[in-house]
Amino acid sequence: MATVYVDTSALARILLDEPGAPAVEHGLGAYERLVASRLLQVELRRVGLRRDLVDGVGELLAEIALIPCEETILSAAETLPPSTIATLDAVHLATAVRLSEAGQLDALMTYDKQLAAGAEEHGIVVLSPA
Repeated sequence: MATVYVDTSALARILLDEPGAPAVEHGLGAYERLVASRLLQVELRRVGLRRDLVDGVGELLAEIALIPCEETILSAAETLPPSTIATLDAVHLATAVRLSEAGQLDALMTYDKQLAAGAEEHGIVVLSPA
């Protein structure tokens, strides 16, 4: 089953109806399974609250399998290279790396340059549809 990890920078484009939203939707449509850290729900709801779009968040999240922020993932995020990854993005990366190492991930979709570089460093295919 083709699986893509989606981070907040990608889904927020859809929520905010930004110009790149159709490309994101099309890119995600190529995968049978969408996954993300449970952290995505927190981040996306915060974006929705700031823009008075919280009602649209549930619909976006309904299609995504959320991976719990378990102790092993949080511990891995503490020291996972590269050191340039921001704190919350380190949790996303640690989750994606775990899935990749288990053979359960085909790609990661993000528009965050540091997260993209970190994923590539760990051998994960990165998508940023335009």
